[in-house]
Amino acid sequence: MLRNFKLATLRALKTSGVFDLVAASRWRQNRLLILCYHGTALEDEHQWRPALYVDPRVLEQRLEMLKQGGYAVLALGEGLQRLQAGTLPPRSVAITFDDGTYDFYSRAYPLLKQYGFPVTVYQTTYYMDHPRPVFSLICSYMLWKRRGVVIHDGKELGLAGPLDLRTEAARHRVVRGLIERAEREDRTGLQKDELAAQLARLLEIDYEALVQKRILQIMNPQELQEIARDGVDIQLHTHRHRTPEDEAQFRREIRDNRERIEAVACTRPVHFCYPAGVYRSKFFDWLAQEQVVSATTCDAGLASAGSRSLLIPRYIDNQFRTPIEFESWLSGVGALLVFRQAASQTYIPIET
Repeated sequence: MLRNFKLATLRALKTSGVFDLVAASRWRQNRLLILCYHGTALEDEHQWRPALYVDPRVLEQRLEMLKQGGYAVLALGEGLQRLQAGTLPPRSVAITFDDGTYDFYSRAYPLLKQYGFPVTVYQTTYYMDHPRPVFSLICSYMLWKRRGVVIHDGKELGLAGPLDLRTEAARHRVVRGLIERAEREDRTGLQKDELAAQLARLLEIDYEALVQKRILQIMNPQELQEIARDGVDIQLHTHRHRTPEDEAQFRREIRDNRERIEAVACTRPVHFCYPAGVYRSKFFDWLAQEQVVSATTCDAGLASAGSRSLLIPRYIDNQFRTPIEFESWLSGVGALLVFRQAASQTYIPIET
């Protein structure tokens, strides 16, 4: 009911010319909209996790809206510099992708290149050197593929009782059980992959076929090097997609991440994105000591000259968003109407 009311309100505002009025305003010109994407589906990932993945056709629709609306799509670094200098062109937008998955290389980047839009990839790097699916994600995906099933004995996986795959919450409990087992046994990345393959056999899924499709894998060094040479901006997202509460471990994540990016992309990254959007106030000094000049969040909003450099808001686009919702944020109306700006601070790491 509330969502229908919101969409009706947006349609009325657009029809009455408010979208155009705000988009052309001085207020909007002094703000930078930073778009956030995660994955672009190779197959059906947008049905599995629509809050994170978009169908490539949806992404193409968004890029066409940017083009037709006359939006100035800037590189992230340029956009942030011009924001502080007060020299942003009207309707400024920057595009970012988190994680650096293979589907960016395969699906998203060809579209961005076709439209000639600059893009920043916040690249996590551990799995870049381990060409297998991300353990926690591939387990969740395979369980979703068998949703509706009850496996009567989970003993083969070291889990007690039946495995009920009929609800998202129940499937999540199975994933947590697998992660906890891997942690108890101090499994390496390769050993976790073997556990994922064992789960696939139990679910009667061809695991090697998934591996060959590169579903839920990170770009490899050759792919990252290729897009970097082609002008894609590669920035920091931690090595293992996690932000430890311990200073030494946190700073190691930044250093390991930067070292791999420098070695492969031949560029020194200074912009950062908090994995899963989770930040703590104590992180700010640690980031500054690692010479990080900006950090983006998953908090909703347009960046202004008054935004804190290590707490920059973005707009997370996904499969749930309708075209008019997306357009409302391009114009700035969406930011004026948002009820909750702060994202959830529940941390969900990518297991390594």
